[in-house]
Amino acid sequence: MTVFNFLKRYFLATYAGLFGPFKAAYEHRHLLFLLIKRDITTRTSGTLFGDAWLLFQPALQIVGFWFLLDIVLKIKFPGRVPFVDYFLIGMLPWLLIADVLSRSLTVLTEFGSLYRRAIFPIIILPFLPLLLSVILYITVMVITVGVLQGPSAIPMAILTVILLAIWLLPLCYLLAIISLFLKDIGQFFPFLITITLYLTPILYMPSQMPEQMQWVLILNPAADLMALIHAAIQGTPWDYGNVLRPVGLWLLLLGPAWVLFHRAEPHIREML
Repeated sequence: MTVFNFLKRYFLATYAGLFGPFKAAYEHRHLLFLLIKRDITTRTSGTLFGDAWLLFQPALQIVGFWFLLDIVLKIKFPGRVPFVDYFLIGMLPWLLIADVLSRSLTVLTEFGSLYRRAIFPIIILPFLPLLLSVILYITVMVITVGVLQGPSAIPMAILTVILLAIWLLPLCYLLAIISLFLKDIGQFFPFLITITLYLTPILYMPSQMPEQMQWVLILNPAADLMALIHAAIQGTPWDYGNVLRPVGLWLLLLGPAWVLFHRAEPHIREML
């Protein structure tokens, strides 16, 4: 295979990886709506506050962190951005990332009863946790950013969640299919999420990372994403590396994730 043919095939796979999920989601939009409605009902059925728990859960996590770090430890930041504002603007996107990726690990198993013995568009299932989290966290981000930064920052908050969802798209498909064939990843993933949180400038600013560990911020794509989110909403410093590294990783994963899922799709039913 020549270099030209390889690049051509890689470009076509990347193109399919970007537009394929959205095309499938649009074609099966009514089914997706029913699955989202079913998922919300299942998660909140029988509770006193019903669907409101979907908003309460991230809010309670935020309150817990805030109480520990701002009230108990009394952490203060140098500069014009208060710690609480910086923390909330970073923590909400992080919770979105953690929720989407954690749910992607189990989505094929969770909905196995729908496609095990019937014709079903499996291709839309990794899209489900992403779409559900986007609907939830756009609401939470709009409220939070509106209170902290004012109404003028709300469009940027909405754009932030949408762009973050697009960036997470290949990871959803990749994790969904890998976790089905390599179940050990589900045992290791919670530890990975926790460690990544501590190595991402959410509880502290990038400048507070010890100089000898600054390389961690370069290798950690979540650190770049948080730098861009804080810069877009709060005007904190950023550089072009913060853009190039996550975009490069996204382009690297987009095509292979889609191709891998398609090739493994005929064997998914056999794994349940």
